Amino acid sequence: QKVSYSVKDGDSTITGTNVIGYLDNKADNTVIIGAHFDHLGYGAEGSLYRGDTIQIHNGADDNASGVAVLLDLAKKLKGANKGNNYLFITFSGEEMGLLGSNYYAKNPTFANDKANYMVNMDMVGRLKADSALAVYGVGTSPIFKQTLKAHNEKFKLIEKESGVGPSDHTSFYNVDIPVLHFFTGQHEDYHKPTDDFDKRNYEGMNAISSYVFDVITDLDDNGKLPFRKTKNESEETPRFKVGLGVIPDYIFDGKGMRIDGLIEDKPAQKGGLEKGDVVVKLGDSTITDMTSYMKALAAFKEGDKTTVLVERKGDKVEKDIQF
Repeated sequence: QKVSYSVKDGDSTITGTNVIGYLDNKADNTVIIGAHFDHLGYGAEGSLYRGDTIQIHNGADDNASGVAVLLDLAKKLKGANKGNNYLFITFSGEEMGLLGSNYYAKNPTFANDKANYMVNMDMVGRLKADSALAVYGVGTSPIFKQTLKAHNEKFKLIEKESGVGPSDHTSFYNVDIPVLHFFTGQHEDYHKPTDDFDKRNYEGMNAISSYVFDVITDLDDNGKLPFRKTKNESEETPRFKVGLGVIPDYIFDGKGMRIDGLIEDKPAQKGGLEKGDVVVKLGDSTITDMTSYMKALAAFKEGDKTTVLVERKGDKVEKDIQF
């Protein structure tokens, strides 16, 4: 496709742009509210689409949903909660490796020690029927857990301590800023043209915006929040030689690993696994959560055969698969 980009000194550098808005309440500290606005365009690297025709990947959930909630929060915060200033920033280059947020964290518009905390919203457009909402970074400041609990009347919160994850909040955690990252979960339209506006849960997005606003309001008179380092859960993730070919439900809090989608022509689909199946055993390993699933998967190599035991609509089903 024809691409329009800026070039520096003829070296073919493609320049991305972060977009920033600022509410100046003349306060000592500033709350950063962020979301990434880039996606995959026509697909290319990172796309999970396997069709024959080129199609635009609009990224309605990933991450137009996050940008929409950010804009709604900007509207809500104008003239409210003046104990902090507010910097709203939409990042470029997230899909290529958190490039926009990484650049900002290293070249901030105000000193990082004046940043109170950072709120990140990446994929908040698909709140499910069980109202499960993942919040990452709850361990990065001591006050976060109690504040999140105090204002939760709607959601089944899935809380993660770590400030490190595959989204822009990581860049701010790495410069010692407390972070909260909101996420409604993976789905089978992830990085495909089918991630479009008609599949978004708009009432859910509105509820998330109101919830985040309530949390920010509660924290408004708490002054500068203390930062706390957390255990980096991603460092304990085993390295894989093979994949099952599924999209896990990362915010499933039952026993096992729930399949939220299947990738075509991969072991899971070929073996007869289905969306909604809950993997409870992989080979000889019992699966209780994502961590045990990843540890079990790391033991296999290409060409290995094994069995998968799943719970499917109340029944136990065993399938043979080959990696």
